[in-house]
Amino acid sequence: MIPFQFSVDVVAELEKTLPSFNLIVPSFVINELLGLKKNKKSKIRVNAELAIKIAKSPNIIIKDISLNENESVDNALLRISKVLATNDKELRREARKIGIAVVYLRQKNYLAIDGHIN
Repeated sequence: MIPFQFSVDVVAELEKTLPSFNLIVPSFVINELLGLKKNKKSKIRVNAELAIKIAKSPNIIIKDISLNENESVDNALLRISKVLATNDKELRREARKIGIAVVYLRQKNYLAIDGHIN
């Protein structure tokens, strides 16, 4: 939900930073965002709605991927990702621990890459 918190065009920045990669959002992330749209906090609801709109943009592929039984969204992202874009500190740490490159927002105005991208 970074684009709405810090006015960064994450899609454009990702395309510039990783031009040879497709931007993919797994369907289970969309499902999590749909659940967040029902949150009691209006800021979370609005951010989830905007994130869904971005995910449905022509630059992004929504790929039908299911969670395994009893698998969390974070664990599924770690299972399927080669490069992971997140600002979640715990998820970033776990991704780097298993060799997944991480793209994240740095200093609230540009994307940084932690790890090696093939």
